[in-house]
Amino acid sequence: MLPVKETQRLLFRELELTDAEAMFEMDSDPDVHLYLGNNPVKNIDEVKFVIENLQWQYKTFGMGRMAVVLKETNEFVGWAGFKRERNLKDRGIFCDLGYRFLKKHWGKGYASESAKAFVEHGFTVMKLEKINAYADAVHTASRKVLEKAGLQHIETFDLDGVEEVWYEMLNPNTYAEKS
Repeated sequence: MLPVKETQRLLFRELELTDAEAMFEMDSDPDVHLYLGNNPVKNIDEVKFVIENLQWQYKTFGMGRMAVVLKETNEFVGWAGFKRERNLKDRGIFCDLGYRFLKKHWGKGYASESAKAFVEHGFTVMKLEKINAYADAVHTASRKVLEKAGLQHIETFDLDGVEEVWYEMLNPNTYAEKS
């Protein structure tokens, strides 16, 4: 089991099958999928499959997207965290920072708060050498979140006809030790 993490307003924990209904609400919304390059889910079984896959990732890689809940109310607001990714435009294996929230929780700073918390955790606790992320080039809100978390735009590339941006941040602790 991954350790629970928290910020001033948010609690991060492993996703559970009991989160399926709230995740279905989020992932069935076409607006949530506007910049994701995939289609909204059509039934709750698809969401349960995703949660089971994430639970496998926790056990296999020691990381995975985590539920984001409000500390004050314990309400599920979305997910955030790392995912082990591979073979995106020949980049090999990399640690991808991501986040997704219910539309009713957009604009409240939860994505930035989550991204910053995971960057700090990734470098200090997980001892990652670098953190990457990518987003649609036109998705300015997501790009701002990544930049607020300290990631830098490295390049723009084409992914199946969509202009994407690649972000990266090297572990400042490792970099400082090598300087």
